[in-house]
Amino acid sequence: MNDDAEQQPLTRIPPYARDQLAKAFVTALTHEDAGTRERAKDRARRWRGILDGLADGSLTVGSRTPVAGLPAWVTPEVVRGGFATGEASAGGPLQPYEKEAARRAGVPADRRALFVHALTEAGQADLCALLDDGRYEVSVPEEAALLTVAWLVRSGQVTEAVELVEVLEPFAGRLRFTPRPSAAPAPDASAVHRRTVADAGRALARRRPHAAVETQREALTVWQPFADELLVHWLETAEGERVLARTPDEGWYERGAALLHRYRLLAAAHTRCGKHRDPKENLGILRGALEETVAGRPLDARRIGLLRHAVASMVRRRGVPGSARHLTLRGRQAAQGALPSHHALAQLVLRRLGELPQDMGAADVEPLLVAVTEREHQETGLPVGAPVPASVRGVVEATLSAPLGTLVERGVVPSAEVLAELVPQLVAATTAQAWPDEALRTLMAANYRAFRNRRSLLLLHLERQVRVEDLPWVRAVSGQRGDEAGQEGAHAALRQLGELAVQGFPGTLLPNPLVRELGVLARQADLGAPMVEELAADIFMDTFSPKFLTAARIAGELLRGTLYERYYGIDYAHIRNLAIAEAGEALTRVYRPRTSPQFARLCTARAGASGRGSVAANGKVIEQAQILTTHNLATLVRQVGIAPEPGWEDLAGRCFRTVCRLVARVHHNPRPLATIKDAAYAWRQLIFFLALCTPAEQTRLLAGLDEETARHPAHVAARLAPALAGLQLVAAGGSFADDGTALGGRARRFLGWSTEKHWLRRLPTTREQTAG
Repeated sequence: MNDDAEQQPLTRIPPYARDQLAKAFVTALTHEDAGTRERAKDRARRWRGILDGLADGSLTVGSRTPVAGLPAWVTPEVVRGGFATGEASAGGPLQPYEKEAARRAGVPADRRALFVHALTEAGQADLCALLDDGRYEVSVPEEAALLTVAWLVRSGQVTEAVELVEVLEPFAGRLRFTPRPSAAPAPDASAVHRRTVADAGRALARRRPHAAVETQREALTVWQPFADELLVHWLETAEGERVLARTPDEGWYERGAALLHRYRLLAAAHTRCGKHRDPKENLGILRGALEETVAGRPLDARRIGLLRHAVASMVRRRGVPGSARHLTLRGRQAAQGALPSHHALAQLVLRRLGELPQDMGAADVEPLLVAVTEREHQETGLPVGAPVPASVRGVVEATLSAPLGTLVERGVVPSAEVLAELVPQLVAATTAQAWPDEALRTLMAANYRAFRNRRSLLLLHLERQVRVEDLPWVRAVSGQRGDEAGQEGAHAALRQLGELAVQGFPGTLLPNPLVRELGVLARQADLGAPMVEELAADIFMDTFSPKFLTAARIAGELLRGTLYERYYGIDYAHIRNLAIAEAGEALTRVYRPRTSPQFARLCTARAGASGRGSVAANGKVIEQAQILTTHNLATLVRQVGIAPEPGWEDLAGRCFRTVCRLVARVHHNPRPLATIKDAAYAWRQLIFFLALCTPAEQTRLLAGLDEETARHPAHVAARLAPALAGLQLVAAGGSFADDGTALGGRARRFLGWSTEKHWLRRLPTTREQTAG
């Protein structure tokens, strides 16, 4: 489900809920892992509750208040697809910290008693102490409510405090409004991290030895040396390589019995390899023959033949044990077998992590990743100087706590999606700067971080999701905001994050979670910068909210007359007139319009009518909206003022490299449509950045495109030839026909969605390429 579901009206889909219940039920019954079965049982319980709630009317699909009796500000428990389960995230059994708080206060262990105690003089003193030292956690927004009451009371705003208590009181017995104490103070807002030290420790603790690697290690260090011993033993009876040419003495039989006894001990202790048990393998033949001989049973002619063939084969392949060739081979294999396993090194790093605070990131990860030291060798037996493998390094590096830009530079943030996961930490601190009081600022930042864990609901009729400013305790202190300082800080943070996202991942569509955070900052900065989401084609219903037309008008103000407008055949003057007319109509209405019919009609007309109502047809309409709005790029440039340091030419070049990399994945791909769509999005961002370049930069970049395609497999250049021809055509002043082609089909406008077989899927023949 999209993170901003209010932008796409959805339909009630009971079959989806039934399908999810069925999947959970099957997994709970059949999965081999016990933990997975238990989690599936919990999912099945939730989906069963959803279906029951839909049947009895206690749950409503598509509403901001899906649970009967709970207002919109209550955080609902939401499962996949945006369905509310009927439970509140702040409800359920008492948490351990609540039971401890009740014990200390000497009140019954129930939430209403805790709520009442929090309003007493002693309770207020406890809450104020938490406010001052900042050692508390807010896991769901409701846990910030009574702290806000305490702040209001001590600030002399008793009326606001009483009004907030009146809003909370009906739910005092059901929801937890008290914060949970913490041993650590509030996190540093200037640094973020992907994982806490504890997260990394758990990830490493879950790792198990690699079965294939450990099997190979056992073969190298146990069974091959033992096979050599058996071979040497049999060669004692040989003349040349012909074993049993001489009669063994009693000592030979005793040593053979000892070898067989040691074999049984080895087989019991080392169970990964099974080849030594195979009577057709050389080791099995030598061992089996020895068992018969030591037992006093003579070998028949066939058995003697197998034995002599196995001995000759082993000597021929590796040399006689003790020879230079054999010693070289076994020395190399022994060195390989002695290498420490990744599992053992992961356990060493786990010990290092255990010495750090667990509930935060690591300010410096380098000491955690050094090679094995002498002291660690003495404690673990691992060889001195053994390096930490890359698979373990990646887990630890994710704990690095540093400015977001540093994490992007070091590759800790590998994608725009991961960037979006970290941004709420910074946005929380930025939005909280609007409150001058330090204690309130810390509280509002904690509240925002918790609020961002709230899952989006399935909504109908373009209803919008609950925003943080809708929470009663946030509204109660809204008058304390210093708007001017908050706007400046939000603008600076918005510009920084916008530049970071565009510069770090120029060929990637801004993901919805990131768009959501940018939208929060844009509203606080009051820039008139609408941030639009990517809509889902499978649930799109031909409507857009008014901000899409506003974003398209902003794009026109930046791009009118540029390569971008010409390439996509846009009339930005017409869009400007539509926006002005729609804004004028809105002024005559009592209620603010929730849709932009003019924009929807324009996108539908540009997409064409074929396949109307299908997912692909919806995708074509949505893609046209992204083209007209540039999917937030123009808004970030014109309204926010981003100016990435590498410059537009560099970003355009990196976009084209992304296009080539994605198009390479189309080859022999049975399901290439998602890849083609992403390549078209990267291409669109290439056109946008190219439109902002100077004429000289455009010429230079266009001249180098063929050189870049030559670095990739030949089929990449072949597939992209029509798109490159179309770009060169438009750059030279030409244009496409209404169907998006030119030069008899040899030049094409590159779009991602199609209701027919996409032209990029077909690899042109050599003759066609020559003709082009």
